[in-house]
Amino acid sequence: MTDLYGSSADILATLRDANATFKRRYPGDRPDRQAVHTVYGGAQLYKAGTTNKLGQLALRSLSAYAPDAKTFGEALGMPAFLHERVYTRVQQKLEREAVEDFRIDFEDGYGNRPDDEEDKDAARTATELAQAMKDGIAPPFIGIRIKPFTEEHHRRSIRTLDIFVSTLSEATGGELPSGFVVTIPKVEIPEQVTALVRLFEKLEEKTALDAGSLKLEIMVETTQSLVAVDGAHNLGRFLDAAEGRMTGAHFGTYDYTASCSITAAYQAMAHPVCDLAKNLMRIEFAGTGVHLSDGATNVMPVGPHRGKELTPAQHAENVAVVHDAWKLAYDHIRHSLEGGFYQGWDLHPGQLPIRYAATFAFFLEGFDAAAERLSNFVGKAAQATLVGDVFDDAATGQGLLNYFLRGLNSGAVTLDELAVTGLTVEEIRMRSFAKILAGRTAR
Repeated sequence: MTDLYGSSADILATLRDANATFKRRYPGDRPDRQAVHTVYGGAQLYKAGTTNKLGQLALRSLSAYAPDAKTFGEALGMPAFLHERVYTRVQQKLEREAVEDFRIDFEDGYGNRPDDEEDKDAARTATELAQAMKDGIAPPFIGIRIKPFTEEHHRRSIRTLDIFVSTLSEATGGELPSGFVVTIPKVEIPEQVTALVRLFEKLEEKTALDAGSLKLEIMVETTQSLVAVDGAHNLGRFLDAAEGRMTGAHFGTYDYTASCSITAAYQAMAHPVCDLAKNLMRIEFAGTGVHLSDGATNVMPVGPHRGKELTPAQHAENVAVVHDAWKLAYDHIRHSLEGGFYQGWDLHPGQLPIRYAATFAFFLEGFDAAAERLSNFVGKAAQATLVGDVFDDAATGQGLLNYFLRGLNSGAVTLDELAVTGLTVEEIRMRSFAKILAGRTAR
């Protein structure tokens, strides 16, 4: 009998090449940490101590408008059993690391200014960031947002990029801060991404930066970002144009809804046109290692009355206004998390407590049930199991593991708490349910 496998060398070689190409394109989720948010701040205001100051202001906001766990939890509509647990973790997070990712903004948060003013700010902010690095107070992730590469703005954008990166490299001896990225907004054609990559190469050649060290993230802010003039999907073309330098894709809620002719009163993160766009982003970038981020809630948690001598009525009105803004942001973040977007924007220090509260509550409220399911499932290796009224098969295993990996990444849970899943630290770090099962069944 002819050995079909042995006689099919040409067929298998073609298959092997195709599989390898697919694997390079879709390597899977990156194992490195993803920030739960990006805080955008105008470049004109940035200083080395900015992110530390934001943490102090966030703690002050929490103390002023939710001095205890019950007040905080009830304002957000959080289950009562989570009040103390979440409140304590939010306080600790704000004290330890209030800002995970910060973007020095030369676009919407900065505006159009005279060239000499933006030149000075580009050099000054780079110097301030170098000082933050030296002092050990830079956040885990940081970067700059330049202006878009349109005909109207690309010259100014390139000039800012050049001054900032060159000044930073000179000040640090060619060292970039951890997680440094350049955000290019309103990307509409692949050529804009290609141009940024070529400019990165020139900057790396003219400075002490290592080749390939500059990374980028795109912003999806118009319908043309999603669909090209020929009707094809654009996001995959952007990824190809980035030549391995793209680390993230951020959704711009308000520019996108405006591009869809949505009136201001209805421009919101949970609008159906936003969900459609984000679902397309999720599909296009799934398995590529590109981190996705949702946009921001634009209602700031700021009371209408200022000053130290407020009447009881004025104070009560301030509390009500801030709690309403907190609840809106909390609901928006929950909507993002449920849609598979584990990162979003924050624009005000008063939003930081809510970012962490929503994220922590999301992963903690279902922790016990998910831990039981995963423990039961892993304990029976690859068999399908019935826990309560939920039927789990092997395809569900990775989803359960992803839940805990994301919870661990966000700081909602600790490695010690994950012991109840029945997994070892080594197994958790594998990040693959298939590998965990293979390791257990091989014993």
